[in-house]
Amino acid sequence: MASSTASTLRGTALRLALSGVRRVPYVRVPAGIRYPLQRDGVRPVARLAQTRERGDVVRFASLLGTRVWLVTGHDVARTVLADSTSFANDVRGLIGRQERAPAERIGGLGMTDQPDHGRLRGLLTPSFTRRRLLDLQADVDRVVAAALDDMEAHGPEVDLVERFGFQVPFEVICDLLGMPDVDRAEFRQHGAARFDLRDAGAGIFDTAAGTRQFLIDLVASERRSPHLPDGLVSRLVADHGADFDDVELGGLADGVFLGGYETSASMLSLGTWVLLQHPASWRALREGDPVEVERIVDELLRFVCPVQMAFPRIARHEVAVGEQVVRAGDIVLVSLTGAGRDPARHVDPEAFDPTREPVATLAFGHGLHRCVGAELARMELRTALVGLARRFPDLSLACDPTDLRFTELAIVHGVERLPVRLG
Repeated sequence: MASSTASTLRGTALRLALSGVRRVPYVRVPAGIRYPLQRDGVRPVARLAQTRERGDVVRFASLLGTRVWLVTGHDVARTVLADSTSFANDVRGLIGRQERAPAERIGGLGMTDQPDHGRLRGLLTPSFTRRRLLDLQADVDRVVAAALDDMEAHGPEVDLVERFGFQVPFEVICDLLGMPDVDRAEFRQHGAARFDLRDAGAGIFDTAAGTRQFLIDLVASERRSPHLPDGLVSRLVADHGADFDDVELGGLADGVFLGGYETSASMLSLGTWVLLQHPASWRALREGDPVEVERIVDELLRFVCPVQMAFPRIARHEVAVGEQVVRAGDIVLVSLTGAGRDPARHVDPEAFDPTREPVATLAFGHGLHRCVGAELARMELRTALVGLARRFPDLSLACDPTDLRFTELAIVHGVERLPVRLG
């Protein structure tokens, strides 16, 4: 960046980073295999359940001669996600290893295998310990209160996605990272694009390069002249700058940044929409004890599950997956939404029912690659939803439900706007 001062690290920097990204061609997702990433509101399309009737694991597609399998059963999904011996997460060989700028290279914890995964994840775990999360509770409380005040100031009708769903997790993750003031609208637009597969998946790589470059530049700026408030970025540079370069630390921060707000933003907005259709649960958020609140959060994670598909796994050797035999080099896709609605593990899985016997959620993944910020996300959901229900007990949808527009084809499912009346 031209300057190392925090004032330059705004939306302009992001636009400059994006302008330098080379556009490369991508293959569109064929219409016949899009259904695991499509929804009817928050419900998976019927074809996903129909696929499960053929078995927990089915032959799904072929990619350049490579067999692709789809897992929809809960128990098989849990087994695959936990098995880092039989399956690899590094799919960069499938994408191609042509020369690209550092920010354009895919990677991050989700696509990294051991020992690199453990080496990088170890840099983050101190920021997500139980003790650290207790310290963050006051920050989350402050951010939620500010967002609720903002909603009230802009009422009586507001877009909950903009004023609450996005604002809460975005501000929390900026505080956690020690980010400077940035253009929220700019990051919201490009964050969504990184999971959008409508334009042949170009946003996943092209837009990712721009936002990742922003964080790489931020690390480089902090290394040259420390100026950021105490946060994850400054601590990464201070404690590990001698052992890791700007690309590694910037990419790590980018993964925390994106994972810390985009999925939580979708979860808060979609979760609120579900709760408005279930008055008893809405009332329990206001009046219930912590156990009741926790069960509502658990059921929302299962029922909504905004992350629709786990990172692809590649079989290292021939291995049995459910009743199928997967060959070395085959790709295995785990449908998290499918696993969350598996009737073998969930009674009446299409119903929203916080009183059901809880089953460990796969919404954050499982095993070695489980989301490092999962407990922070749960804290945000508890605090934000309880705060929203108590401040606006008569909250209601301010449009015809048929007018709501949901993402059409995305790894992270969401709703574009959620007009609500504060009551």
